[in-house]
Amino acid sequence: MNLRIPGPVPLPDEVLELAGSQMINHRGPQFAEIIDRMTANFKQVLGTKGRAYFLTASGTGSMEAAIVNTLSPGDRVLLISIGSFGNRFGDIAEAYDTEVTRIEFEWGTAADPERVREELRSMPDCAAVIVTHNESSTGVVNPIDAISRVVHDESDALVLVDAVSSAGGVPLPMDDWGLDVVGTASQKSWVAPPGIAMIAMSDRAWEAHKTSKIPKYYFDVDQYEKFLQIGQPPFTPALSTIYALDHSLQAIIEEGIEEVLSRHSARAQQARDGAKRLGLELFPDASVASDTVTAVRIPDDIDGRALVAHARDVYGVELGGGQEKLAGQIFRIGHMGWVEPEHIEESIAAVEKSLADLRNK
Repeated sequence: MNLRIPGPVPLPDEVLELAGSQMINHRGPQFAEIIDRMTANFKQVLGTKGRAYFLTASGTGSMEAAIVNTLSPGDRVLLISIGSFGNRFGDIAEAYDTEVTRIEFEWGTAADPERVREELRSMPDCAAVIVTHNESSTGVVNPIDAISRVVHDESDALVLVDAVSSAGGVPLPMDDWGLDVVGTASQKSWVAPPGIAMIAMSDRAWEAHKTSKIPKYYFDVDQYEKFLQIGQPPFTPALSTIYALDHSLQAIIEEGIEEVLSRHSARAQQARDGAKRLGLELFPDASVASDTVTAVRIPDDIDGRALVAHARDVYGVELGGGQEKLAGQIFRIGHMGWVEPEHIEESIAAVEKSLADLRNK
């Protein structure tokens, strides 16, 4: 099966072999060596001198950790949403009794930084701006650098970023862009199984943590920081995923971050070009199209769910379908992490053949 959903990603044989390795003592010296190397490599990939932690959780866990470690009940928060996962970020903030103001943009478009500026000018007490970098439900990448500049121009608010489906595959120089918390997850561009949420925090975010009053225990980064100093996790980690993630982080460093980003860009362009060659229309404008997932409109004469099912059952290509209000209207091709040109070629061919088969029924 050619797994082309936007995560979890398929894994090469060497990563699968590592994930099947025997367990070790997570309080012993071997784990201490692993977590030290992983932390240094993760920070290097993100371009940050701040703090970084690995939590056994899904990507949503990294989003929740960003909220609970920096905010307090009653804090005013500005949510920027361009799709399903942006909405989720806002829902998490509301679950912890923060006062969330939502700016929602049409699905398939990116956020307008000037609209953010206008809203911030009416929120002088805004504590944080929360935003998804890469909206995998629509195949759109947000201009996080421009948004962050606006936030810092207009306020002292923290910039909390859901980078679950972007970090490691899309440029995201955390310190250069003034980002305060970046959350991501192992099963995306990092070429590892699900199970590890990853967060990085700026000094500003760490200071905010000291005064945060949201109740927390499992996601309290203070525990992760204290245990990191002795080379241990505060709780039992997903060791199988740790083995794979350690390998993949080191592989990114050895390949070179710029080369990894360039490779993602090339596979994204290949997917976009392939869809256009079939006469299909991209869902977002090409100027904001993601380099980790391509969203394509389904022709009016085709049942979208049937297309995804046919490509899977007949041609062995697992495409992503549309989510929520986009169900049946788009399909998505994931191209993050380990993706070879032939994976994309096979995917485009499966779409072409499935369209023909469905039209000939």
